[in-house]
Amino acid sequence: MHTQPAAELADTALGHDAKQLLRSCVHCGFCLPACPTYRVAGNELDSPRGRIYLIKQLVEGGPASELTRNHLDRCLTCRSCESACPSGVEYGRIVDLGRELIDRRVPRPAGSRLIRGTLAAVLSRRSVFTPLLRLGQLSRPLLPQRLRAMIPERLPVRAPVVRHHSRRVVMLEGCVQPGLAPQINAAATRLLDRLGIEVQTARNETCCGALPHHLGYAQRAHALARRNVDACLSLLEAGAEAVVSTASGCGVQVKDYGHLLRDDPAYADKARRVAAATRDLSELIDPAALRSIMPATATTADAAILIAWQAPCSLQHGQRNATAGRVESLLRAAGFRLAHVSDPHLCCGSAGTYSLLQPAMSHTLRERKLGTLQRDRPTAIATANIGCLEHLRAASEVPVRHWVELVMEALGRTDATHQLGSQGPSTQTASS
Repeated sequence: MHTQPAAELADTALGHDAKQLLRSCVHCGFCLPACPTYRVAGNELDSPRGRIYLIKQLVEGGPASELTRNHLDRCLTCRSCESACPSGVEYGRIVDLGRELIDRRVPRPAGSRLIRGTLAAVLSRRSVFTPLLRLGQLSRPLLPQRLRAMIPERLPVRAPVVRHHSRRVVMLEGCVQPGLAPQINAAATRLLDRLGIEVQTARNETCCGALPHHLGYAQRAHALARRNVDACLSLLEAGAEAVVSTASGCGVQVKDYGHLLRDDPAYADKARRVAAATRDLSELIDPAALRSIMPATATTADAAILIAWQAPCSLQHGQRNATAGRVESLLRAAGFRLAHVSDPHLCCGSAGTYSLLQPAMSHTLRERKLGTLQRDRPTAIATANIGCLEHLRAASEVPVRHWVELVMEALGRTDATHQLGSQGPSTQTASS
């Protein structure tokens, strides 16, 4: 797609990036059926191709309005279109660029800026979010059902015993997951210990920056990235072999640090090194190694347990080359059966803060996703991202769990069917 940036963008880095990114689009339309919002709305302006036309118009100085912003805001940035595109269009980068331009041309109303700024500030600060969550959990019994479903129960978590091994990794804590589901990293730490890998945490590690990045607060996102680069690089230089994330949304953001900080002379090289060392948890575990430590009783007991796997967009589209089929192989290695899920490429509607800012579209997508996930009546739904987990959990008829929790339960369970089946709708249990 030929693009001629407007005069004010012609000699800027933003204008150059726009010209290069838009050039690869050939208008083929393969992205349309892959787009969740297009499938719901049926409006091409709510499809990747339609949004690319709107962004091209912004780049070339054409008319811009609140309607333009609405179509860009309705994008989930799920990147399903990237997986479907035969031309390798980097749509995620294009829509980020478009949102930056529309915010320049048509500033958001004060109320919208306040809401988005508050979300970026609160959700990206563990020290703020967790205490607020604890207050919500204390008042949970008094809340209406709709609000109660949005707040998970606080679960007891057994701290893992950290033993020293020759292999070491740095595990990211993130911002909201330590408060919402600390059992996930605890289960991952125990599993890696069983496989001879020691888990370390990085002092001063913080939010990966994905939430403020997608809300349009690029400077805050870059500041958080720099802090994490400093925190992780020292441990990598001391012998850790990888930076590991149990939240695929965080993992895809950290893997992109090299691009985010490419123009920062003090951090560009360091960011590339951290990005190159970052792995999703599923990349670190060999299915054969997992199978070798599974007790025989687990394999036979779990044969009747059916799990529906929900592949987060950040895993299957954002990290697709590295993680394709990895979790499915690990669940099978742990003895589970996997349900058939139609349209597995479509987003569940979580998408970071999207479920809060675009609730109507988000809930429609969740309803459709749960329909496909629960069709074969699985015992549980497995996922790999805290945002998807909490979004689905609030409306699911069966438990929604991180896959590593299920694997750890299979490792230590003597009556697997009873333990998984004993959970009621929309609840979770602590990992073994």
